Amino acid sequence: MGAHGVRGQIRLRSFTEEPEAIARYGALTDESGNEKFDLKLRGTIKDHFIGSLSGVTDRNQAEALRGTQLYVERDALPKPNKREYYEADLVGLEARDRNTQISGHVKAVHNYGAGPFLEIEPTKGDSFMLPFTDIYVPQIDLKEGYLIIDLPQGWLTKSNKAGASST
Repeated sequence: MGAHGVRGQIRLRSFTEEPEAIARYGALTDESGNEKFDLKLRGTIKDHFIGSLSGVTDRNQAEALRGTQLYVERDALPKPNKREYYEADLVGLEARDRNTQISGHVKAVHNYGAGPFLEIEPTKGDSFMLPFTDIYVPQIDLKEGYLIIDLPQGWLTKSNKAGASST
């Protein structure tokens, strides 16, 4: 988030499924949850929204919020459909193999434009990326706190790791 203009407006990006819905979810909070802001969208520029936040009336106040990440209260978000998940719900889940042996846990969810990948931190060794598809992640149990991963044979061999090369 950054300042826009001299009247306290801000620039922000929305990472909700419908980006403009960010203003319909109610008050936004900072990461600590201590500061709450009502958001009114005023327009768009490229891939950003221009908006105003309650209590922010000049550029200095907007500048003071530069880099602040704002969050929607979880209860305000729509319930995900079947086989849809909020990324925050996946992080921390145990990653188990088909024999339900714990292989590690989900460290992060990444999406660089080609679809989501889970970063799995194994119980030993380096973390690795796994496409978040039904083929590689056939089962998820949020209530029990785990997911099943199905790694192709040789997935974690040295020649398949990022940065490795063969001669």
